[in-house]
Amino acid sequence: MLLKDQVAIITGGAGVNGLGFATARLMAAQGARVAILDLERADPAGAAAQLGAGHIGLVADVTDKASCDAAAAAVLQAFGRIDTLVNNAGITQPVKTLEITGADYDRILDVSLRGTLYMSQAVLPAMRSQQGGSIICISSVSAQRGGGILGGPHYSAAKAGVLGLARAMAREFGPENIRINCITPGLIGTDIIKGKLTEEKKAEIAETIPLARLGRADDIAGACVFLASDLSTYCTGITLDVNGGMLIH
Repeated sequence: MLLKDQVAIITGGAGVNGLGFATARLMAAQGARVAILDLERADPAGAAAQLGAGHIGLVADVTDKASCDAAAAAVLQAFGRIDTLVNNAGITQPVKTLEITGADYDRILDVSLRGTLYMSQAVLPAMRSQQGGSIICISSVSAQRGGGILGGPHYSAAKAGVLGLARAMAREFGPENIRINCITPGLIGTDIIKGKLTEEKKAEIAETIPLARLGRADDIAGACVFLASDLSTYCTGITLDVNGGMLIH
């Protein structure tokens, strides 16, 4: 098992068809004890129960620093350590530049970017005391290519900010053996696109992707397990593209 006896926190992980839950499921299968964090309406405790015994679900709002700190403290109380944080929580909004309001901007950036900072701040003291840890930040191909299929420019900006934040933190905390990396998913067939794309449109998009299909949640989960495990001990500050070749530099 790649993550035996490790403890992993996954934000935004309660949606059973989402990237976060797929990652939680695979990390649990690889031996980790998992804490799923999400908003109350998403029922993180119920999601954690689906993983089996030994895992927990906690209500947390990543846009609220006190909530993040309390969640990290609860994980430490339950498990005694924190080895991995997956900053997965994020929201999108398909609007154009001139349609973005101040409230829209704040809402999108607060979850993806502020949330990544707050949760990282919440776990870093524990990782520092352990002299090791892995933080995995979920960005997006939208940050690299200047827009995506569904997200507006403010979503691209938020996810680009995640890339910069993660690299800066990787440089700062590398000497303490804390690795911080990003994953940039392409278009993944989760609930976030449900009802937004017809089957014909999905097929049309797949034709433009070298691997000729949309991504699956498990594709991202596998990348997260790699970055959390000892297979990637010399990787920090990297951006791991998981997009089927949608963006080939």
